[in-house]
Amino acid sequence: MTSVDDAFAAVPRAWFLPPEQVRFAAQDRALPLGYGQTGSQPTTVRNMLLLLEVSPGHHVLDVGCGSAWTTALLAHLVGPTGSVQGVELVPELVDFGRANLQRLDVPWASVTAAEPSVLGLPGSAPYDRILVSAVAREVPRALVDQLRPRGVMVVPVAARMAVVRRTEPTAADPDVVLHGHHAFVPLIEP
Repeated sequence: MTSVDDAFAAVPRAWFLPPEQVRFAAQDRALPLGYGQTGSQPTTVRNMLLLLEVSPGHHVLDVGCGSAWTTALLAHLVGPTGSVQGVELVPELVDFGRANLQRLDVPWASVTAAEPSVLGLPGSAPYDRILVSAVAREVPRALVDQLRPRGVMVVPVAARMAVVRRTEPTAADPDVVLHGHHAFVPLIEP
């Protein structure tokens, strides 16, 4: 069993769904969270977390955290020596995500309301890892700039899962490797 599997066992998806969706928690499909947003299907989330290569102690940004399920999974992976900051644009989901996290004992994880004209949380950068749960048109430069050297970001780009590695602080472009095809809600970019 991997540390990602341990996180899935410790943080049940049902705890992060609206009441009318809880009965579908075991189904491997995206589920509506309301407000035009969805919670990603478990196999996609698992694959993203495996690609992200999160370790204890990492400082992680979770962009488009929705109900905060991925934030809680990441919190389990980084442990109390790390930190996870979820960021969400939809105010009702910010409140929902915060309430969901309060039920867990993970004070090293939080949900922040996104500023409409800012992608990510540059004031808390740099991050060791960035997870993006919405599809971008291209690799978001604003998020690459928030990665520390040798940091990793997993982001859906034009329906492909991109693993973005920032090799050096002065490198003009990060290394990008594409994996599989996935469907996500669009990333709202400034």
